[in-house]
Formats: sequence, C-alpha cells, structure tokens
Amino acid sequence: MKTCEISSMYTLSETIAADLFADLTYPWEALPKIGAFICELGKTLDPEKYEQRAENVWVAKSAKVAPTAFIHGPVIIDEEAEIRHCAFLRGNAIVGKGAVVGNSTELKNVVLFNKVQVPHYNYVGDSVLGYKSHMGAGSITSNVKSDKTLVVVRDGKEEIATGLKKFGAMLGDEVEVGCNSVLNPGTVVGSLSNIYPLSMVRGVIPAHSIYKNKNEIVEKE
Repeated sequence: MKTCEISSMYTLSETIAADLFADLTYPWEALPKIGAFICELGKTLDPEKYEQRAENVWVAKSAKVAPTAFIHGPVIIDEEAEIRHCAFLRGNAIVGKGAVVGNSTELKNVVLFNKVQVPHYNYVGDSVLGYKSHMGAGSITSNVKSDKTLVVVRDGKEEIATGLKKFGAMLGDEVEVGCNSVLNPGTVVGSLSNIYPLSMVRGVIPAHSIYKNKNEIVEKE
C-alpha cells in the first residue's frame, strides 16, 4: 500500500517529531511510541525557546495558550501554535508550529504537523495529521471499533493488520475534512484530498482525490 506509506503522505521537515517516524514504513506504527518520544525530546528542547510548564509538558514561549485550556502531559506545543479556550489535551500530543487547537477540541495520542488546524469541536485521537491538514467544525476521528477488535487498514482487497485496538485516522499533507464528518477507525486519507461534509469515511482514500461518498471518490482535476 504505497498510498499509506509515510514517504507518500508526509513532509517530515514540517514536524518537530520527524525522528519519531524514522525507520517506520506506515504512520500508525508511531502511535505506541508518541508518549515516550515526547518525554525524551522535551528534555532536549532549547530553554530559550521552550518552557516546561508541568511534568512532561513543554510549551514554546511564542505559542498562545488560553488560560482555560487543560493540558496533561506528555505534551509538546511548538512555536507560534495556538491553543484556544477550553481545548483539552489529554496527553501524548505533539502540536506543530503554527497549528490551531480550538474551542472544545480534544487531543489524545496524536501528532499534528505544522500548521494543522483542528479549530472547532473536534475529537482527534490516536491519529497523525499532516502538514496544513484541516478538520472542519464537528469532524472527528473515531478510534475504537464498536466490536473492540483490532484495526485493519483496508484498500480494496488489500489489508494490513495493524495490531492496534486504538487507531483513529492518518491524514496526509493538506487534507481537508468537511464539517461533521466521521473518520472511522483505520481511515487513511492521502495527501491533498478533500472529504465532503457529513461524510462517514473508512478505508484508504487515494491522494489528490475528492471523497463524496463511499461509491463516489473522484480524482481532482
């Protein structure tokens, strides 16, 4: 599944977590490693640019964090990021440079690349969001199957067993997710693709495409 490979989906120069993905093939392989990676990386951050605000919580001095936001480590918030009113960072979260985490948005075990926007009522769990990707208001990643079985990534007849019970969505660079969409466990969206509002998405969506519904996925012109 070339579409799902890190090299096809992400610009690693656009995240402080580039080393997390080193020697991995697929982005979901990083999910069990995020927390430990943050704890090690945080210790190396330049104290001129970052301050440690709590145990395993590092925040860039240029970031804007609303006083009503709740942040539980391990967390790194990179330069120029904005954490808005009542955002809920539950831990194991990396927020990239210039990223926006909005009102009532919840993050858990995620990597947001630089300039990602999750600005309005989003739940993002056990997921990786690529450079400049954007989730519209109310769109969420569903990260556990209803039958609680392990997540399998499916692209037509091809399947990859992930061995993970919790796996939300992998969004490539510059993906646009429409408002009130649900990305089901194991969803992978290739870079530069758009998801229509009110969509229920599962499986692998090719890069540079438009998802209208499960039977209508078209290539961008």
